[in-house]
Amino acid sequence: MRLHRLTVTAFGPFAGTETVDFDALAAGGLFLLRGATGAGKTSVLDAVCFALYGETPGARRANRLRSDHADPKRLTSVELELTLGGRRLQITRLPEQRRPKKVGTGTTVERAQTLLREWAADTGDGTPGWRGLSTSHQEAGEEIHRLIGMNREQFCQVVLLPQGDFARFLKADSEERGKLLRRLFDTERFQHVEAWLAEQRRGQEAAVQAGRRRLRDLASKAEQAAGPGAEPAADWVPAEDDDAGLTAGVLDWAAVLRSGAAEQLAVTEAALASAEAAQRAAQAHREAAEELAGRQRRHREALDRAERLAGFDPAAAADRRRLTAAQEAVGVESALRLRESAAEALRRAQQAERRHREALAASGGDGRALAGADAAGLAEADLRLRAEVVRLETARTEERRCAELDHEQGSLTDDRRAAEELAEEAEDWLAEFEGELSRLEQQHTEARSATAQVEQLDGQRTELTARLGAARERDGLRAEIAAAEPRVTALRTAALDAREHSLDLRDRRLSGMAAELAEQLCAGEACRVCGSPEHPAPAEAAPGSRVGAEDEERARRAQAAAERVWTEADQALTALRVREATAVGAAGPDGTESLAQALAGLEREHREARHAAEALGRVEQEITRLSQDRARRVEELHEAKERAAVLSDRLLALGTEQRTLAARVAAARGEAASVADRSAALTRLTEAVAAAASAARAHAEAAARLDEAEGELGKAAAAAGFPDAEAALAVLLPREERERLEARLEQHGAETAAVRRELALPELAEAAGRPPVDLPAVAAGLGAATDRFGRAHAARAAAHERCGALAAIGRQLAGLAAELAPALNRYGRINRLAALAAGTSAENRLRMRLESYVLAARLEQVAAAASDRLVRMSGGRYTLVHSDDRGTGTKRSGLALRVVDAWTGTERDTATLSGGESFFASLSLALGLADVVTDEAGGMPLDTLFIDEGFGTLDEHALEEVMDVLDGLRERDRTVGIVSHVADLRSRIPAQLLVRKGRHGSTLALAGREDA
Repeated sequence: MRLHRLTVTAFGPFAGTETVDFDALAAGGLFLLRGATGAGKTSVLDAVCFALYGETPGARRANRLRSDHADPKRLTSVELELTLGGRRLQITRLPEQRRPKKVGTGTTVERAQTLLREWAADTGDGTPGWRGLSTSHQEAGEEIHRLIGMNREQFCQVVLLPQGDFARFLKADSEERGKLLRRLFDTERFQHVEAWLAEQRRGQEAAVQAGRRRLRDLASKAEQAAGPGAEPAADWVPAEDDDAGLTAGVLDWAAVLRSGAAEQLAVTEAALASAEAAQRAAQAHREAAEELAGRQRRHREALDRAERLAGFDPAAAADRRRLTAAQEAVGVESALRLRESAAEALRRAQQAERRHREALAASGGDGRALAGADAAGLAEADLRLRAEVVRLETARTEERRCAELDHEQGSLTDDRRAAEELAEEAEDWLAEFEGELSRLEQQHTEARSATAQVEQLDGQRTELTARLGAARERDGLRAEIAAAEPRVTALRTAALDAREHSLDLRDRRLSGMAAELAEQLCAGEACRVCGSPEHPAPAEAAPGSRVGAEDEERARRAQAAAERVWTEADQALTALRVREATAVGAAGPDGTESLAQALAGLEREHREARHAAEALGRVEQEITRLSQDRARRVEELHEAKERAAVLSDRLLALGTEQRTLAARVAAARGEAASVADRSAALTRLTEAVAAAASAARAHAEAAARLDEAEGELGKAAAAAGFPDAEAALAVLLPREERERLEARLEQHGAETAAVRRELALPELAEAAGRPPVDLPAVAAGLGAATDRFGRAHAARAAAHERCGALAAIGRQLAGLAAELAPALNRYGRINRLAALAAGTSAENRLRMRLESYVLAARLEQVAAAASDRLVRMSGGRYTLVHSDDRGTGTKRSGLALRVVDAWTGTERDTATLSGGESFFASLSLALGLADVVTDEAGGMPLDTLFIDEGFGTLDEHALEEVMDVLDGLRERDRTVGIVSHVADLRSRIPAQLLVRKGRHGSTLALAGREDA
């Protein structure tokens, strides 16, 4: 993974848009992020993490990522270009944030956005460019995680070594170190294995315990079924925690119980056969005794009934005579009932006629006169009144029509009034139309003028904005020129001084050349100048004036470097002056302040003109609406006048019709309030007359039926042989009484005949001559035999049931034994594995859990990788080793770290290291952790690494050792970014990213060593 470019907008302390070119910054492999406290150095790392994972390291929340200094209209965003797995990607993220509404006032929530793009050689039209991959948070996150191979926690621990966090790993205890390693190496699957083994153990243990409970339940059932005298189970059932031979003893004990039960069954079957024979003999003896006793009882009962029936004979003769007389008078009964019915009907008819005539007389008027008429007169009056009611129905229809005409005239009058009011309202509106139209046309003209003014002001504002920008650039360039001119002058002076110094050294070397040659002369050797082997007076150099070739070359290089720096500075100053001249031409003669004021005034004019121009559409809509309203009002006026005329004609026709009908209704109504009242009164009188006539006719008919019934009653009495009807009625009995006498006489005769037949039976006479039977003694003998038989049968049934129950329990025990055998085997294996993985087994000497064992192996790799660097940082003194020491109490072991001191040969706790030693030990651990995690993640190369603070605890020698290690990382083609305040690092690391803070937010800039 290599970072190329980072762009942040309104992020953290950065109010505007800031860009970091990591390609330029990391060209040397090592760069420094420096700035004042709180300027935002760590925020650069936060931005990298947010771009990759949508979250920042630590506990910062996404809604606090937005800069408090930023313009409300500027959205917070982070854009990162990087290479992952050989692919050039661009990630753009915007967190959820509030922004001003585009329409109206107030703010609204801008949802979080993610854009993942990839650089492609061909985007579809033959040209290279960015090709979109995804706009989904989830899809982009999954793709980045797949390419990096690490989650956010791993990335922050391996790539972004945060403030104080990478030292936390060194100082942590085993529990904390385990939590960190668990997050980095994702060993959750081993936790799942432990949990799975524990779950399997619990499941197998539950199955074994359930089998053990079933075994004990079956043993209890067998002991209960065998009875109190059977072999006890205590000596055969194993203890609670004894799994070996769990079922063998119980099976043997069950076989002993079944054998004893079979012997008891044979004994009870023999006893049952003997008791059954005795019970059958006692049963036969009781049946014979009961039969003899029954015959003797029947003979005594027959004698008693014969004596009782003889006492009823006189009463039976009297009942027979009374029944005969009543049967002869039965023929008169129907005629008597007919006469009584006719007399009752006549009485009711008389009452009804009297009641109806009184009601007719109470009605008054014509009713009082008709109350005394006979039936014929009442019938004639009824017909006359009904004809009058029919005639009044027509008059009632006309009366209802008169009422409808009144209602219709009122409704038509209201409609005509509404039509006239509508016409008047339309005329008033049309009278005001012209004035309103003129006002809107004037506003339309003003809005069109404002629209043209807006277009003109747009051009002026664009020109003035460009001039203001050029003026500000001009002022900035002038400030830069003013600052650069003294520096160029100083560099020119330094270059001239270096040139003069170089020439001086050259002259001094030429002057001392004889002494330099003289130093090369040897006695007896020829001089390279004169050829003489003798050197009587060799030249000598003056003290302190010796100049060698190296001095001359060093001065020449210093001269060249000073001239090159001066030339570059002079060229830069010339470029600034060219840009300043261009800006002067673009800005014009006006100052920045006057241009800004002019632009502000122009902005106000533009806003006012735009506000006036925005009314154009509204005015046009109002004019269109006003024209449409005029057409509608004209149509409403025409329709209202036509409707008023039609309604007036209709009202005249209805008035004529109403006057004609009113005359006819008044004639039909008479003295009544209305035709309906007159018709109702006449209808009530008609009904009363009809009821009185009907009652009179019913009275006459009832009197005739009574005369006929009297004649029929006399004829029936004579036919039955009675002198008159009263004699027949004296002996007449109701039908129920006659039926009761007949039944009683028939029952008496039947009982007498039955008793005579019973006394004539020979077996009853023979039984009566024998002595009485003692039934209680016979029953007692049978009861004793039955009780013996019942006890024998119950004993045999119990023995049989015991055998069956024990046999069934034996089969269940055998099945349970076969079922428990593999379960016990599985439980033994899984229990041993689960205890070993959980670290609770005696076989696990270190009490190390499975996950801890895996993490210990990873920690051992980390310690080995860290020691390679720690040896260099500590000058060969310290190495880190992983310790398997067993923890105290209930603590587990396997995740301890120890430091080995080569100077003393002792191994001690990491807490004994000093501040500086702790830093480079922590840094070594962090780098080793990065290597191991990288290998664990699939070997994805991590070309960029950030270290946040910690160098202030190092002395000069330790800092030198640490920088050598970091240089080693650079040699492996890895870029290392250091976040620090340490001043020595500014001189050691040329490439620097300077973070400056101000009242309006922080900014980023590349800085060289001269900016330190």
